[in-house]
Amino acid sequence: MNDPATDLWSERAQAYVDSDAHSRGEDLDLLVEWAAGATTVLDVATGGGHVARRLREAGHEVVTVDPAPGMRPDVISHAEHLPFADGSFDVVACRTAGHHFDDPQAAVTEMARVAARSVLLVDTEFMGQEAEDAERLRDPTHVRNYSEAEWLAFVEAAGLEAADVRHFEHSFDVDAWLRRTGCEGDEARRVVELLGERVSGGRLTLAKIAIRAVPK
Repeated sequence: MNDPATDLWSERAQAYVDSDAHSRGEDLDLLVEWAAGATTVLDVATGGGHVARRLREAGHEVVTVDPAPGMRPDVISHAEHLPFADGSFDVVACRTAGHHFDDPQAAVTEMARVAARSVLLVDTEFMGQEAEDAERLRDPTHVRNYSEAEWLAFVEAAGLEAADVRHFEHSFDVDAWLRRTGCEGDEARRVVELLGERVSGGRLTLAKIAIRAVPK
């Protein structure tokens, strides 16, 4: 039986390949920096493949994983059940996907299991309930953004420790962001209203967190 959620993501695949919000950002540069020295990298929830592209350009051997066949990953799998042996990759990276996971703790634990050297995590930070309501109205597949304390708890429970934590802001075109999930009309206006001052001059600015976690 087809998974409606993955079918939906397959339908959105090209929009995420073309996405200005996903194809650039200082976090991509940071992931390349953090992965330096690694040979093999697993890109979990690859989406439009932007992390994999940048890491391959940097000379890494990258395997991509995503539950949506339309994203054309090397391996079709959910983050919570990675079909790889322990320590299969030097580095595991996951960018801007954790807020969609049904069980983020299980996902981080699986990433830790298959990573020999480090796990690199990037996602939107929790910015309050109104922002959560906006995210969910814009995209019903959104589960939840998490705070730094929550991410660090996931890392700790997975047997890792945070070697580096960065906070930054990511700005992009708000109309394109709404169009990617088919959010329009009154719903789109309500999303913008809920986001308040984070939308200015046609751009949305979100708080992001990046964590480099290593085995204890």
